[in-house]
Amino acid sequence: MARKISVTKEMLLNAAFEITREEGLREVTARKLASKAGCSTQPIFRVYTGMDVLCDEVFSLAISDFSDFYIEYPVKSDVPFVNLGMAYIEYAAKEPQLFRLLFLEEKRCDATLFGILNGKDSLLHKEIAKAGAMGSKNPSDIFMKMWIFIHGAASMVITGDYDLTMEETCTLLENAYHSFANV
Repeated sequence: MARKISVTKEMLLNAAFEITREEGLREVTARKLASKAGCSTQPIFRVYTGMDVLCDEVFSLAISDFSDFYIEYPVKSDVPFVNLGMAYIEYAAKEPQLFRLLFLEEKRCDATLFGILNGKDSLLHKEIAKAGAMGSKNPSDIFMKMWIFIHGAASMVITGDYDLTMEETCTLLENAYHSFANV
């Protein structure tokens, strides 16, 4: 008699995350997940009380994925908020479905934009502190101005309307920071 393969929560979560990465969270259905995980739908509902619980865990995994992406992102500028912006814009290009989930969907599983950006290592707090250390009188205000600019660029990446190179983007963000800092 063939031995049954034990379906674990980790297997299901990883399969759901891959579906989300490829097609978006809305495409994570019990049938599609079962097919991806190589099981029937029964183990899914044995492990998860409902698909909404699984989706919340996928969302948390996506937050961690973005955080890791930013942490590992090479330093391209010493100007505050520029590396965060560069990573955010490049994440939109490399992970469009995860970007949509994290930054363009209304439902964020009670996570705030600030919380997502701050990540597990207080990334945003460090950027704000860096701006303050460089003489900014109101680094939070500069962040908001930069963020509108950064988010707009990333949204243009998602829609296919962004054609600047990453080097041009870096220069643009640096110029924007200096412009906002001198206001």
